[in-house]
Parts: sequence; C-alpha cells; structure tokens
Amino acid sequence: MAERVAVVSGAARGIGAAVAKRLAADGLAVGVLDLDAAHCADTVQAITEAGGKAVALGADVSNEDSVAAAVGELAGSLGAPTVVVNNAGILRDNLLFKMSVDDWDAVMGVHLRGAFLMTRAVQKYMVEAKWGRVVNLSSTSALGNRGQANYSAAKAGMQGFTKTVAIELGKFGVTANAIAPGFIVTDMTAATAARVGVDFEDFQKATAAQIPVQRVGRPEDIAHTASFLVSEGAGFVSGQVIYVAGGPTN
Repeated sequence: MAERVAVVSGAARGIGAAVAKRLAADGLAVGVLDLDAAHCADTVQAITEAGGKAVALGADVSNEDSVAAAVGELAGSLGAPTVVVNNAGILRDNLLFKMSVDDWDAVMGVHLRGAFLMTRAVQKYMVEAKWGRVVNLSSTSALGNRGQANYSAAKAGMQGFTKTVAIELGKFGVTANAIAPGFIVTDMTAATAARVGVDFEDFQKATAAQIPVQRVGRPEDIAHTASFLVSEGAGFVSGQVIYVAGGPTN
C-alpha cells in the first residue's frame, strides 16, 4: 500500500482522525481533510511523527469547487488519490415537527452531497489507475432514530449511494463499502448526551449495558474496519454495509 494515496474527510478528530492514522500506519499517504486545514494539524503531526506521510486539506465537502480544489491540491502534493473515506458529518438533531429546513439541508449537504462530491472528484484517479477503494460512513441510525430524521435519512442514503458506486465502478477495479457504526465515543455522541440532558459517562454505561459485547465503541474500532476494506485483500468485498456496533442490528 506504500504507493497508495488516500483522502479522509472529517479527519481533524474522532473517527476520521483514527482512520487517517490507521491508513498511514498501513503505508498509505493521507490527505487529512476538514472544514479548516488548521484543525487537521494534530492528526497530520501524529502521522508524520510516526513516520508516515500526510498533508492537511481544508474544504467544505458540500461545495463543488472547494472539493475539487482540495483533491487537486492532494494530487499535486502526495500523488493521485485512489482511496476516499467519506466520514465528514454534522448533527442537527430535533424532533420532526421542530426541525427546520436549514437543519435538514445542512445534514444532507455534508453527508450525502459531500460523499457524492468527494467520490466523484476522486473516481477519475481510480479509473485511470484501474484500482480504488471507497469507504462511506453510515450509521445504525440509518435504521431509524428518534430526533434524527435528517441524520437517519442521510445515513440510509449513504448505503444506497455505496451500493450504486460499487455497481458502476466495479469494472474499473474499484470497490465501495459502507461502515455503519453503533455507539462510538466521540464529540458527536457527547453532544447527543447533552441534547437529551444525560451525563456522558452515565450515557455510555447505560448504552454499554444494552450492547452484546458490553462496551461502547471507540474510533479505533472503525479504523480497523476501514483498514480491512481499503486493503488489497478486500478486493472481492464490495457493495456491503458492515455494522460495527458490538452485536447484530435489526
């Protein structure tokens, strides 16, 4: 994998940062992308101090020109990207009757439009190389979750998008898969706890008690799965949604 170049969106922290670090450890050069390139400094530093190659990229994934510029910058600095991990995401939780159109559009823009724009920008390099990996972050919320009509719809849409990309790009040696995390300890899940008025530690304990493996997830759990899906050995795995949730889902 030493000659491969990846781009990971939403990689300044949390799951994205963990995935970027893991892919770098696997030997890939990594474009660490977030809304503000300055926020990626810690992730880039961790990668370079460990002997890897990384560059910080700033882009609004919901903006076509911004995405094109960032991917072009990555291609010029580290080489043509043939791996894309679409992790960028935001929360705008509310019950349906309270949810604003702006909050609906914002979530759809970052998650679905962002995945579309990022994948489209990278796919030309994949097609030219006759090799590529697309990994999209879905969620168990794709199955439905109170107060998350926008997020649930976006994450369900991510699964359909993934399967279609797998069908369209498979003949070019490109695989596309989605990871659907369950409860992962991140700033986003901390925000969810705050929204419902529960202490985050108590929130984790209560959640862990309902998970078959009796623990909550960590960003590294998702990074391990992404590592496999990006690997050479996963070339016959495509169009799949892998629930990384500590147990089966309905």
